[in-house]
Amino acid sequence: MDHGSANKERTAKLAAFHASDLPLSPDAPLDLSRVRRVLVTKLRHHGDVLLASPVLGALKRHLPEAEIDALVYHDTRDMLEGHPALSRLHTTRRRASLAEDWRLLKDLRTRHYDLLVHLTTNPRGAALARLLRPPLSIGLYYGGRFYRNSFTHLYKNVNRNRRHTVENNLDALRCLGIHIDEEDKRLTLVPGTAAEQIAVDHLQRLGLATGNFILIHPTSRWLFKCWSEEKVADLAEQLAQLGHAVLFTSGPDAQEINMIARIQARLARPAPSLAGQLSLKELAALIARARAFVGVDSAPMHIAAAVATPVVALFGPSGELDWGPWRVTSRVITSEHTCRPCGLDGCGGSKRSECLEAITVARVLRAIQELL
Repeated sequence: MDHGSANKERTAKLAAFHASDLPLSPDAPLDLSRVRRVLVTKLRHHGDVLLASPVLGALKRHLPEAEIDALVYHDTRDMLEGHPALSRLHTTRRRASLAEDWRLLKDLRTRHYDLLVHLTTNPRGAALARLLRPPLSIGLYYGGRFYRNSFTHLYKNVNRNRRHTVENNLDALRCLGIHIDEEDKRLTLVPGTAAEQIAVDHLQRLGLATGNFILIHPTSRWLFKCWSEEKVADLAEQLAQLGHAVLFTSGPDAQEINMIARIQARLARPAPSLAGQLSLKELAALIARARAFVGVDSAPMHIAAAVATPVVALFGPSGELDWGPWRVTSRVITSEHTCRPCGLDGCGGSKRSECLEAITVARVLRAIQELL
């Protein structure tokens, strides 16, 4: 089928979907009562996927009879798996083969979606809008004519660096005429029974009690987002001197595990670590049992917000207004560098961010004490 025929078919399906010819404009809210199946796509990193969780909940609350599916990368599935609004969670690899893409497409086609909500600029979302041909599809205003013409509706992010990512995600629904309530904006992450039990077992083995330890997750897959190892160790020492139990965690990457090992080697008093030993679900269950979370701009920081654990977050080159801890008791610490947030991978591409390194241990300690 050529592009002209595909566009004509999509237009015809859209016209048939509505009882009257409604203009494709948020000024005239669409009649969504006929929507029975929705596919939400978020092909990004772990934190991005978790920050899309309010979209699923909002869709289910406003379209209670509809089945809500999602498509994410396979390695990020823990962020949405078990979400109470989800009917099905589809996954794909970041570099899927043609055979894998074909199997996914066949699976998605069996669902006969009425609405596709694409929350990134990933071109695979535009391709799905064309191949699945739902009567309604919405994507971010981006790119050239081919990309934009893949969707029946487009939405724009306003003040992207000055407004939280959760609000920007929800704009996709506002554009369709869905009014967003405050309860629609909550993050949702479900660790699950198995992860909860593993977290309990770890704490018992380490002699830590729920609500009586501070979890420090100083690592990120991007080194330019990390505070100095020396300062992390100094902070842990001072917390221990004040009588606080500390627990270190990290992701499974060898670089992160080695970073925790070097921090521990600096400590005069040993502090337990579960670096590299936890799945994301297990980490979520553990963070939920912490008295406070201390970390940088990373997925675990968003997980802490989702499970309502007070957060102290250090921000350097990334922006706290669009990526900060969402709707949780928190303290965000930044430097006064006028060049931030620059979004660069360290000053001059060095992987070291002077704006982060300028943050003092005293400021972080004071922020923790304020929370506690």
